[in-house]
Amino acid sequence: MAKRSAGILLFRRDPLEVLLVHPGGPFWAKKDLGAWSIPKGEHEEGEDAMACAIREFGEETGSQPSPGELTDLGTVKQKAGKVVQAWALEGDLDAGQVVSNTFSMQWPPRSGKFQDFPEVDRAEWFPLDVAAERINPAQAAFLERLRNRFGS
Repeated sequence: MAKRSAGILLFRRDPLEVLLVHPGGPFWAKKDLGAWSIPKGEHEEGEDAMACAIREFGEETGSQPSPGELTDLGTVKQKAGKVVQAWALEGDLDAGQVVSNTFSMQWPPRSGKFQDFPEVDRAEWFPLDVAAERINPAQAAFLERLRNRFGS
């Protein structure tokens, strides 16, 4: 069965912009175009996807999402097969203050040494056209669905 993730696409209007996060760790350090994502995380079969999206937003940004109505943006299937479900939420967040949780991995490879890295090393607000270049290609569908629902 494919892995499942859920996340929140935070947006603000006038002009329409979205908050994207860049994955942390050495693999992603020099990658930009196509590497960014909505704040999201994996959940188990049967776990409430919306609750997961809210939890993962907090873990990856260090802030709880703004209060407001979550708008379902449906799902996409990423290249490796992971299914991502997203909700849009209007709100604001200081991208420069994002502090993510961390993960541990062996680095350098086969060194026997483990290091901690942030799940997200930075966040940034992007206009939709720029976001479309930066976001994981499969997740670009969320941007189009957002544009269709909230205009601009």
